Amino acid sequence: RKAGMSVTPEIADLLDERVMAHLATCRDGRPHAAPVWFVHDDGVVELITTGRKLANVRANPRVALSIQKDTDGETEWTVTLLGTAEVVEDEAATHEARRRINRKYGAPEDAYSDNALVRVSVGTATHETY
Repeated sequence: RKAGMSVTPEIADLLDERVMAHLATCRDGRPHAAPVWFVHDDGVVELITTGRKLANVRANPRVALSIQKDTDGETEWTVTLLGTAEVVEDEAATHEARRRINRKYGAPEDAYSDNALVRVSVGTATHETY
């Protein structure tokens, strides 16, 4: 287990895989976790979202992402990222992030066009392989 570091090249390679993340946010002292698609680039995670997750990020930018890859019910690896999120109010940046995320997950380029871009600056990353 490697803990308390930023995103290493080994972790970055894991984050490039086509896996879901669970975004953990908090509002009014209560946690909220929900699955999200994401892309990672140089210590920054981008995701597009709406609803409760977006409202929670606006209220409290401290977030966590939990990512895990399983094959046939057996865990191969886990990554946990802690960071600070910001809602990006830039249509060109949002469009580009949406295009990259949708391409990674095989969705049409214009899918989720009503969602907002959230960028997470990763402070610490931990991972474990099995």
